[in-house]
Amino acid sequence: MAGEGLARSEDLNSCFEKLMMLAFGDGKRGGSEGGVKMEGVVITEWKDIPVELLLRIVSLVDDRTVIMASGVCSGWRDAICLGLTHLSLSWCKNSMNNLVLSLAPKFTKLQTLVLRQDKPQLEDHAVETIAGYCHDLQDLDLSKSFKLSDLSLYALAHGCPNLSKLNISGCTAFSDVGLEYLFEFCRKLKILNLCGCVKGATDRALQGIGRNCSQLQFLNLGWCENVGDVGVMSLAYGCPELRTVDLCGCASITDESVIALANRCPHLISLGLYYCRNITDRAMYSLVHNRVKNKLAMWESMKGRCDEEGLRSLNISQCTALTPPAVQALCDSFPALHTCSGRHSLVMSGCLHLTSVHCACAVQAHRPVSSFPHPAH
Repeated sequence: MAGEGLARSEDLNSCFEKLMMLAFGDGKRGGSEGGVKMEGVVITEWKDIPVELLLRIVSLVDDRTVIMASGVCSGWRDAICLGLTHLSLSWCKNSMNNLVLSLAPKFTKLQTLVLRQDKPQLEDHAVETIAGYCHDLQDLDLSKSFKLSDLSLYALAHGCPNLSKLNISGCTAFSDVGLEYLFEFCRKLKILNLCGCVKGATDRALQGIGRNCSQLQFLNLGWCENVGDVGVMSLAYGCPELRTVDLCGCASITDESVIALANRCPHLISLGLYYCRNITDRAMYSLVHNRVKNKLAMWESMKGRCDEEGLRSLNISQCTALTPPAVQALCDSFPALHTCSGRHSLVMSGCLHLTSVHCACAVQAHRPVSSFPHPAH
């Protein structure tokens, strides 16, 4: 046992030296007896490291090391627990649930927590623990948490009302009732990923977003087959700050959804409509019409820089009802939409009838270079 203690002490001393080198890697080292001098204080042992320096070191190492450091001594534990605001446990492949139960009561100042999983580990009581202690949480990633139920949503609604970014993509057990309840309390959401939440992402849930989350800017509804026009129209009317909306695979929506977004969301820059086969030219022309309207309205305030506004990314792959004139009009109206190689922001895969559509720079690239007349002698 004595040998093990000596070995651990040597390991800690070696780790101490490495941390000092990390903190003073720019060569600003000094002091006596092998220590590091900082503003008149010589650091020779773990306990001598000032809190400010410790937090600086913690910000430079990986999260696994941070957790280990919090167990070195009570001073370090208290400093790290009070100073740590960002933590990712995605590296934990087997015991994430137990780790969350252990750490959440300690790291109460967390603002960002990433719990992305390759295989489902988290259970409701872990999320309930997070909600019970981490009330400052603003950014939470629970993607692929297949085991979680609405109990987790109810806990987050009451314990983490300041959430502004939430990723629950692939959480297939959540219901629209649970999501609707969450949105009633988490009204500061700006970024929301519901991709693959086939059971929860319904018109009812989207109506809850429209009523409560007016600050929302990014929404991913990819492959949420129960989303329809009623839900998307509620979003458009209630969330005018929307900039990115992914409706890929939402096969039930029609032109009415796109028209509502075009009319009510002037800041929209990215729209995903992959496999939305009910979309027709009417939707494209509505985007064009509102582009012109917004240009006129913003001309004075933008000082003529209106090309910076408008769609920059559009995916209409497999939207087979669209015709070349409508899509070309759209491409001409939004200079940031490109079909040319290297800047492919207008995606039309599977639409062989749209191969004639080209952006302005693609047309110029194929235009013959005109010859200049010789200068007069």
